[in-house]
Amino acid sequence: MIRILVIDDHPVVREGLVASLEDDPEFQVVGAAGSLDEALPQVTARRPDVILLDLELPRVDGLSAIPLLAAAHPDARLLILTAYDTDERVLGAIRGGAQGYLLKGAPLSEIARAIRAVHAGETYLQPRIASKVVAALAPGRKTGTLSRREREVLRLIAGGQSNKQIARTLGITERTVKFHVASIMNKLGAETRAQAVALAGRRGLL
Repeated sequence: MIRILVIDDHPVVREGLVASLEDDPEFQVVGAAGSLDEALPQVTARRPDVILLDLELPRVDGLSAIPLLAAAHPDARLLILTAYDTDERVLGAIRGGAQGYLLKGAPLSEIARAIRAVHAGETYLQPRIASKVVAALAPGRKTGTLSRREREVLRLIAGGQSNKQIARTLGITERTVKFHVASIMNKLGAETRAQAVALAGRRGLL
């Protein structure tokens, strides 16, 4: 039995997911929430195996919710189900620790398949999402595609901040900062942080 917690701020969507998932004898929906505030106590008390998370939440952005949910129950697997597929959302979620990413509109059969996959320790990305991840990691990607968050990190690097200081400044984990730094250096073709700052300065990215 796979224990699932559904987090979505739209009541109709949330209730529909719960009802559909409960029809599968392999799934047990142990909770549902419309916000992070509602979700955290349930995560702690009910210890779900898989958390199905929308990225558009009231008060706390879904990307910011990922490390908080992981801290509340480190063994839970996070599966994103959202309407947003921008590079920043997709890469931010994966870098933040999500094990899967689906777009709303995916058939129930695919949602169920994704839940089983992440529960088994695998990563599940829809083909459209996987293409974005591959493109983002491809060598020689154009530097103009630095995300807003990457530009923020780059400016703080230029200001002499360490990864730990950047994490504190932006309110994200140090692990996420390291992913952003690696992505920045890959996109700029830089081998060191100092070189990344110099290249960015010459290309007007600071």
